[in-house]
Amino acid sequence: MSQFSVSSEKEAALRERMDRLGVSENDFRETFVRSSGPGGQKVNKTSSCVCLVHVPTGLSVKCQQERSQALNRFLARRLLLDRIERIQTGMLSAEKQRIEKIRRQKRRRSRRARENILEQKHIRSEKKSLRGRVAPPIDGN
Repeated sequence: MSQFSVSSEKEAALRERMDRLGVSENDFRETFVRSSGPGGQKVNKTSSCVCLVHVPTGLSVKCQQERSQALNRFLARRLLLDRIERIQTGMLSAEKQRIEKIRRQKRRRSRRARENILEQKHIRSEKKSLRGRVAPPIDGN
C-alpha cells in the first residue's frame, strides 16, 4: 500500500529524487492545518493543508492544492525538493537576478532622469528634421 494517493511510479520517482538530493524522510517536520478557500465543508472540517519544513535548511512549504491530505503530502514534498534542488544547483541566485532585473525595469525614474531623457529626445528629433530632403535651387532668371 502506498503512503500517498498517487501511482507507485510517481512515489518511486519521489523516493529516488530524495536519495539523489541526500534528503531523508527524517529531515522533514510535517504538520496539518485546515485549508482555506474553495472546497466547501470538506476543507472546513478536515486538516488537509500540509505544512512541511526541511529542518536542516529551514525551508518550508505549505500545500493546499487538493482536497486530499495524502495528495497534498506528496505535492508538498515535491515542492520542497524543487526548492532544495534550486539551492544546491545555484539556480536560486539566477532566479533572484532575474527578479531584480524586472524590478529595476519597472522602477519609476526620478524627475531629473525623465527630464534628461526628454531633452535627449528633442535633440534627436532636431537632428532627424535636418536630414530632410534638400529642395532644388530656384532659378532667379
